Amino acid sequence: MEFININGKIIRKSEAGIKIDDRSYRYGDGLFETMRVVDGKIFLENFHFERLFHGFGILRFQPPEFFLADKLSAEIVELCKKNQYSELAKVRLSVSRGNGGLYDGDENLNYLIECSSIRNEEEKSLVIDIFPDARKSCDVFSNLKSANFLPYVMAAKFARENQLDDCLLLNVYGRICDSTIANIFWIKDKEIFTPLLSEGCVAGVMRRQLKAQGASFKVQERICEIKDVENADEIFLTNSVSGIMAVRKFAGRELNSERIQKLKQEIVMI
Repeated sequence: MEFININGKIIRKSEAGIKIDDRSYRYGDGLFETMRVVDGKIFLENFHFERLFHGFGILRFQPPEFFLADKLSAEIVELCKKNQYSELAKVRLSVSRGNGGLYDGDENLNYLIECSSIRNEEEKSLVIDIFPDARKSCDVFSNLKSANFLPYVMAAKFARENQLDDCLLLNVYGRICDSTIANIFWIKDKEIFTPLLSEGCVAGVMRRQLKAQGASFKVQERICEIKDVENADEIFLTNSVSGIMAVRKFAGRELNSERIQKLKQEIVMI
């Protein structure tokens, strides 16, 4: 029996429901965080909640006084324990502005916490390519983990239809910004690069961790032309659940991951 948390109340997953005028359902007017829980602790917890509450400010959400990081953290851990996933779990926290129409919303936040078990599976290198059918904007909303996720949904569908593990998205300038579920990094002549936030990529917490934790390496931010990835020595993707994921093949070209494997040894995922 699986359980979820809706607005602070734990219920059976089979009993879940949303109101038909929930603004996240109607308009994609919401935010979400996907987290890794290890031994009852949220990996990069502070980074996740800083990003979430920063998003509230950008979207002018009006959370109630009790809607605090400590409260949400405790509820996440409690739900993982209830589902017996405390050892290793994937958690999604979704927050909607509330219910109503465009001009008459109630501004009473709704939130949902879901968790599922994940396993430390054998490492898999990825086969990726570029999604050709969308261009992501570069504006104040671009770095958010928004419920308005259509370009990524279609890119993921394109990946499945073409036997790919993931797809890279382009911004309005035709440059690479991120992938459907991760940030992108590339290595050229032993230097590590990742797109600037101003290029429209999601402000990933693992991206932030790599920039902060680097010991024997330094991550440089710059624009990412398609040719930069085509000519890269190595490519990897990152998110907070899977960590660092080496790319084995991009656009049909085989890549090695020697530098990436050394990098992974330095990054703590607990």
